[in-house]
Amino acid sequence: MRLLLLNGPNLNLLGEREPEHYGRETWANIEARLKTRAAALGIELECRQHSSEGGMIDILHAARHEVDGVILNAGAYTHYGYALRDAIAAIPPPVIEVHLSLPEAREEFRHVSVIAPVCAGRIAGFGALSYELALEAFARLRGPEEAHTR
Repeated sequence: MRLLLLNGPNLNLLGEREPEHYGRETWANIEARLKTRAAALGIELECRQHSSEGGMIDILHAARHEVDGVILNAGAYTHYGYALRDAIAAIPPPVIEVHLSLPEAREEFRHVSVIAPVCAGRIAGFGALSYELALEAFARLRGPEEAHTR
């Protein structure tokens, strides 16, 4: 199984940016842990980040026939990225929407996800563990016989 993890704007600043919402752990540390966990689950994980909506769309389009699923933290584009929403709807692999914080517990403009209706699922509010839970979800969704042998 091959997965793409795509982070949107400002997530390259994890560990520095608003640690009260996003924690103090750097993306480099989170990515290393995710790659180790993915390998243990038999998953090949590619991690990417882009700060523009168009760049994120280009990455999704390029990966559409190369991956079995996408873990997406769209950042603020979650709430107003209609072009990103259309790109998710246009590609075959399932997408799991992920957030470190719980958007509904924050500012009102974060309460609505325009991408949620075209995603296979959503995991939010568990900090960096949200990414690991998305890995686990994909591992289990591929079939019980494989998920239980890992």
